[in-house]
Amino acid sequence: MPKAQGKIQGTEIVTERTVRAARGGDVAASGVLTPAQRAAIFLSRIWAWVFLGLMVLFFVVAVPLTSGGSVNFLTNRNFQNILVAIVPVLLLGLGQTFVIITAGIDLSVGWVMSLASVLSALAIRGSFNSGLPLFPSVLVGFAAGVGGAAAVGFVNGVVISKLKVPAFIVTLGTSFIVRGAAYLMSENTTVIGLPEGIRAYGNDALIYYIGGDGGGLYFLQRPEVGGELLRRMDIVLPYPVIVTAFVVAWAMFLLHRTQFGRHTYALGGSMDAAVRSGIPVDRRIIMLYMLSAATSGVAGCLSTLRFTAGSSVIGDPLLLSSIAAVIIGGVSMSGGSGTVIGTVIGALIIAVLTTGLVMLNVDAFWQFIVIGAVVIVAVLIDQSRDLIMGRPKGGIRR
Repeated sequence: MPKAQGKIQGTEIVTERTVRAARGGDVAASGVLTPAQRAAIFLSRIWAWVFLGLMVLFFVVAVPLTSGGSVNFLTNRNFQNILVAIVPVLLLGLGQTFVIITAGIDLSVGWVMSLASVLSALAIRGSFNSGLPLFPSVLVGFAAGVGGAAAVGFVNGVVISKLKVPAFIVTLGTSFIVRGAAYLMSENTTVIGLPEGIRAYGNDALIYYIGGDGGGLYFLQRPEVGGELLRRMDIVLPYPVIVTAFVVAWAMFLLHRTQFGRHTYALGGSMDAAVRSGIPVDRRIIMLYMLSAATSGVAGCLSTLRFTAGSSVIGDPLLLSSIAAVIIGGVSMSGGSGTVIGTVIGALIIAVLTTGLVMLNVDAFWQFIVIGAVVIVAVLIDQSRDLIMGRPKGGIRR
């Protein structure tokens, strides 16, 4: 082994160069950064946080001004609505984060979510009608939705890793196949006839709060109220948000605290170095695309619970938003760098921006224009960071 010391991981040898690639690539030829370069890199890493803070501050001031003081942006109800809105985008983006860190792409996640919604709805309806209690039926639905989604990811991973077909082509083709399968299984209509009780799993919350006279704080049980009390009731931490929080925590641990996460960064930093280091590249790529599909499957199942129906088109408009969240969050399209918390911030930026513009009565078409502009800025920042760090510019490799 060259001068660099090796790091033993089981039977694998991960070179210092591979670990350095996993942390963001080599630093130019000299290996020394000037103060200006360090400042530029620091700003490129925190810009999304700064932008989110400035955007919230803008809406806090602008929304009351445009509404004559009758509407406020910083309310618990608005905050909970934002959290619910980011659930599907964030879940699709979490798996996509792992894939893009390896300089890959998964264009099938939106339709995989739709397929999972259909599969979970059919499984819940079938198991409940056959006499299974409600909660076990929901578990069967989750197993069917996530399992079916993971199977699609397995096919993606095998074709990409074993047949060496570019990820862009494979996942684009898979998206059409999955789309057709979702339409066929749902008979081109919404899957209905599910037990009404599942709505509670998708819409109830951990805490309910009713302010003012006759109100109070309620845990794990929606209070039976109506009229004025119902209008004053706020939900805190809906169940889908809690499930998503657990998935985010698990993804953070997987990416930043495990050998699998280190291998993910290494694949994006240098595929050749990862192969020479003994990393099981093909196996990791298959697992990564299964992970991407599985998180999309969770989003599809939660959608079924929320709307008490399975939809074959529910994930179609969310693909580009999920990729935008990943890019805005600082995951490099060149591979080798990025974080889960960055994707969370990216999803929050999209949700806050959309919500704020709606509250300002801005035409919906402007939302797309603004989000697109933010994505372009994020890519430019990413490329400037790559130039400073001495990483080659590029996009999807496989």
